[in-house]
Amino acid sequence: MSSLLVISEAAEELGVSSDTIRRWEKKGLIKSLRSNNNYRLFNIDEIRRIHNKVQGNGGSHNNYKILKAAKPSPYTSIDLFAGAGGTALGLENAGLIHVLLNEYDKNAAATLRKNRPGWNIDESDVAKIDFTPYRGKVDVIEGGFPCQAFSYAGKKLGFDDTRGTLFHEFARAVKEAQPKIAIGENVKGLFTHDDGKTLQIMVMTLQQLGYRVAYKVMRSQYLDVPQKRERLLILAIRNDIKTPILFPKEKDYTVSLKEAIGDKPKSEGQEYSEKKKRVMSLVPPGGYWRSLPEDIQKEYMMTSYYMGGGKTGMARRLAWDEPSLTLTCNPAQKQTERCHPEETRPLNVREYARIQTFPDDWVFEGSVSSAYKQIGNAVPVNLGYHIGMAAIAMIEGRPSDDFEEVESLSPVQL
Repeated sequence: MSSLLVISEAAEELGVSSDTIRRWEKKGLIKSLRSNNNYRLFNIDEIRRIHNKVQGNGGSHNNYKILKAAKPSPYTSIDLFAGAGGTALGLENAGLIHVLLNEYDKNAAATLRKNRPGWNIDESDVAKIDFTPYRGKVDVIEGGFPCQAFSYAGKKLGFDDTRGTLFHEFARAVKEAQPKIAIGENVKGLFTHDDGKTLQIMVMTLQQLGYRVAYKVMRSQYLDVPQKRERLLILAIRNDIKTPILFPKEKDYTVSLKEAIGDKPKSEGQEYSEKKKRVMSLVPPGGYWRSLPEDIQKEYMMTSYYMGGGKTGMARRLAWDEPSLTLTCNPAQKQTERCHPEETRPLNVREYARIQTFPDDWVFEGSVSSAYKQIGNAVPVNLGYHIGMAAIAMIEGRPSDDFEEVESLSPVQL
């Protein structure tokens, strides 16, 4: 069993400073536990892996892989708000067989058709789809619905009060098809959206539909994704299925950017203007605007220089030895810069796709800006795989060391 050490002991063990370990924790590269007396404890093996990567001793291309089950399962799924197919492909890689995918955006739907001509893709408004024909014929329904506030006026604050939101359409699909498992995913900010009331109504709605519910933040960087991307995962299992709710268990390693794109895959992509390129060329790997001379900071950032907040995304160059920062819909956006670690340019489309663990043969239809948007909005494929494997384990009632058992929430009342 790995040793848990306080920060000073861990620093001495590895021959680094305590500040270095604090910096790794702040970056999200490692995580600490709290002892009974509120000391932070660190897993020495986890810190040693990060140290090896930073020192260049962690090997190359060891951990980056697109995960896939050995064979398909007999279980079926519906994927709503499918986008460019990150979750859908991950679920397929886990072994689920899609009977329906819904995606309203034309470019994203074209991407799905291009890569999986055999998938049943419905491009209509989800509100117009009748899910009753799938009742008793689908095991899993998954949907990454946008986060929208609900009106609390009147009524019972449940299914009827979610009307007009895309979550309502997700819940309606669950109500009409009655799958064994329902999976919702969203941004981490859903925790605090409208003081947490939005999430409470979602949980209560699924409970009223006959499901046990739990939720948890998934940290992609510990689930075979070379990216510090967090998603809130809501899992619901039908009340008549008497198995535990299982979430993917975090791995004891991360995947660095070098492991994912160190061979510098070529593809189309954005370019910097000459002026911006001169500025970004001054930023070292892992650096950001504070790495620039003060006069250039002021010139580049303009009014942002005088505003509060860390502004750590501005003039940001990624580092080879870490997972990428969370990808956005535009790698050259000033507030959330995603500059290549070595070359002075934004990450290109193929690099974006690799970081989201799409395979190299996955084609994105539409313009370059549309491709960036489709990839930036996607759930990482490998995260989708782990979610799919957890769903299959729940259906089959077979917990294992790969999953974490989470207690279902008590009935929510507002």
